[in-house]
Amino acid sequence: MKILVATEKPFAAVAVDGIRKEIEAAGHELVLLEKGTKDDFIKAVADVEGLIVRSDIVDTTILDAAKNLKVIVRAGAGVDSIDLEAAKQRGVCVMNTPGQNSNAVAELVFGMLVMLIRNNFNGKAGTELKGKTLGIHAYGQVGRNVARIAKGFGMEVSALDPFVTDEAMIADGIRPVHSVEELYSNNQYVSLHIPATAETKKSIGERLIDLLPENGVVINTARKEIIDEPSLVEALRKRTDVRYVADVKPDIADDIKAEFADRVFFTPKKMGAQTAEANINAGIAAAKQVVAFLKDGWNKYQVNK
Repeated sequence: MKILVATEKPFAAVAVDGIRKEIEAAGHELVLLEKGTKDDFIKAVADVEGLIVRSDIVDTTILDAAKNLKVIVRAGAGVDSIDLEAAKQRGVCVMNTPGQNSNAVAELVFGMLVMLIRNNFNGKAGTELKGKTLGIHAYGQVGRNVARIAKGFGMEVSALDPFVTDEAMIADGIRPVHSVEELYSNNQYVSLHIPATAETKKSIGERLIDLLPENGVVINTARKEIIDEPSLVEALRKRTDVRYVADVKPDIADDIKAEFADRVFFTPKKMGAQTAEANINAGIAAAKQVVAFLKDGWNKYQVNK
């Protein structure tokens, strides 16, 4: 069987080597498409049974071209770039690889945050994280790693997640909160880890940001779609002490940067999972999952049941 790895942002070479080893050891053929066009993708997917992607878009055009496709694995957690319902209708199993990129994303949260509160290292006095309050909006794999690192900084950490019990958070040394209003009003720093769903898209804006204590900061390593961008602009205008940093460049990033300068920071492209370790972990996990599915239908991490 053929398994296609189609990535606009290629895996590290060592990750590709690991993926190839897993796939070929199982008797399958690896097809590699890096930085290809959509037409290249359509052609490459035509005769494959398995597909591994990163943040690449898998829409109905791709699915219609993939007549033999049985399984897609997203090397990472977020699957909003894949048309899950269309895949389900075509009998294609879609899985992700939860947890493989989580430490890399969590470390980036603090990389950006430390840079911001040290005034972009401009030589002027900044502030420290020790003793400050951090709210984690969604306590999944990334959120747990953020909490772990935050406690190392000596921060006071709370989290909001209706799918995680209070007991589990308390066992981790985290204070559970039960409303977004409580989360934002009681934490100087709020780190976003919610997925982009019908309920969460454009859910973060002026109303919540205005609740932040003085010198509040929102850190977004989740998805740009969860931000109401015009409302974010209004919040930054109203609260001149508030700052926003993101690993997901807004659609109106240039306008925001021009108006708010050093109060905002955006990575040029999504960098959360861009470490050698995350590349290797997620890529090899994806290869193992594709192979296991094609062998005996293993689908533990299926997201389109």
